[in-house]
Amino acid sequence: MIAENVKTLLNELAAGNGFGEKVTLVAATKTRTPEEINEAISAGISDIGENKVQEFRDKYDLVHGANRHFIGHLQTNKIKYLVGKTHLIHSVDRDELAAELARRCEISGVTQDILIQINIGCEDSKGGYPLEEGYAAYKKIATMEGLKVRGFMAMLPLSDDFALLASLCDRMRALFEKARDGDENIAHLSMGMSGDWRLCLEHGSNMIRLGTAIFGARDYSK
Repeated sequence: MIAENVKTLLNELAAGNGFGEKVTLVAATKTRTPEEINEAISAGISDIGENKVQEFRDKYDLVHGANRHFIGHLQTNKIKYLVGKTHLIHSVDRDELAAELARRCEISGVTQDILIQINIGCEDSKGGYPLEEGYAAYKKIATMEGLKVRGFMAMLPLSDDFALLASLCDRMRALFEKARDGDENIAHLSMGMSGDWRLCLEHGSNMIRLGTAIFGARDYSK
């Protein structure tokens, strides 16, 4: 089933997003076994994303052949386990985290690619900069040694109001383009999960994070 799901998704994504850009599919591997993840990679997945640092560490040596992303909330005291091992950190959601990431990267002598998380729905349950502060946050973080800002990440709120969701996507795309116009490092707008990814792609996302669409429903009892 996993291999079939991957091939079906990759075939659909081959057409690109609504702007004709290539789409990166990040398999969200929270709660998934190394065997399941390796099956997805064998089927064509090139990028995988973990939500929890402990799972990232536990699976690191058991999974092979894909770029590693960190897509969950990141505590500053867990940064040391990711620096130098992570292709892209999606969830830089506050100044304190960016500063500590930069400090750790300087100590380790590495440059870490990151995305700035925007709280596009102004939800108390989610981290991230308010949209109106997103560009200023980007300009500030882009000056930090050891960090390379590669774009933005956002999670849409749960809503049946598709006009609202499309509008939020369009606003994220505008922020992405404003930053990209003056910065060749800006390449990724990570927006879209298993319930809303088609809408997000239509409105300018070029990186999506899919879990259940690849692996099926999660079993949290394990």
